[in-house]
Formats: sequence, C-alpha cells, structure tokens
Amino acid sequence: MSEEEQLPTGWEKRVSRSTGQTYYLNLLTKESQWSVPTKPASENTASTNSGPEQVQCSHLLVKHEKSRRPSSWREERITRSKSEAIDIIKSYREQIVSGKASFAELAQKYSDCSSAKRGGDLGPFTRGTMQKPFEDASFALKIGELSEPIHTDSGNIVSLNTEQFDSAQIDIDNTFDKINLNSSY
Repeated sequence: MSEEEQLPTGWEKRVSRSTGQTYYLNLLTKESQWSVPTKPASENTASTNSGPEQVQCSHLLVKHEKSRRPSSWREERITRSKSEAIDIIKSYREQIVSGKASFAELAQKYSDCSSAKRGGDLGPFTRGTMQKPFEDASFALKIGELSEPIHTDSGNIVSLNTEQFDSAQIDIDNTFDKINLNSSY
C-alpha cells in the first residue's frame, strides 16, 4: 500500500455508486465524509456530538454547473454559475422568512432534488447519512428553524428542521412499528 493510500486507524476508502467519487467511512460510527481523514476514527466518534440522535428535515436544493451531478428532475443539464445559485437560494430563503412563500411551495416548484415532490421532505435521518455541511447545519437547528444557506458538493441548500428524535423516541417508534407489523386485525 502506498503512503497516500494509508488511512488512519478505523477508516475505509470507498467509491460512491452514484457519482464514482471516493469517500471515507468511519468504521466505528458509520459516518462518511468526502475529505481524507487525518485522525484515527476513535477520535471522531458520534458520542462527541450533542443534541438529537435523529432529525427530520426538508430542504430546498439549488444546483449549479460545478455541483457533483449538475442535473435534476427539472433540468437535464444545469448551467447556472455557483454565484447565481447562491443568489437564488438567498432569494428563496428571504421569501420564506418574509412569509411571501411557504417552504414546501418553493421546494415543490424549484428544488433540484427529487424530494421536491414531497415539499422537500427528506424523512428522518441520522448522523453520517448526509453530506457533512448539510448534516451539521440540520442537527444544529431547532424544530421549525430555517438554516442560512448551506454550501455542499450537491449545490446550495436551505434546510428546515421539522422533527427531532432522541434514542428513547427512536426505540419506542421501532417497537410500535414491530407491533403493527406483527398484528393481525
């Protein structure tokens, strides 16, 4: 193994099936990141994160020509510049904050993500499943709070936290799901 391929303990190099890009998986926490890790996985455990264990957010994504996949359900080939995308996402955020438009309405019409059909709703997710800038911003939000623009490899995003779950709530929800699946009415 060459020097550049050696990773700190607890990390594994992987390739994204959707983009073909390399990412790195923390084998202890199952969190992934695009940047090459510099510290052993044991120093980056999820236990250092405070707050909810799972959140549910809606998002509005505006892609640009440098996005990792510059296409969407709305446009086969996205040609807007990164600065244009930033201006657009700021405009959408201002419309939401001022009450001129609802988050779901703008997401349905303009989001470059397939979640647009659900008003931007991504459903519940845990740490390690989303791109780090989006994840960090989403977990920092209070329920009902709207993020400032977030810049990710996918494009520019505003996120709306719609629900948070702690470990006890997740366990209860999983128990009820199992009961409902095993019940015959």
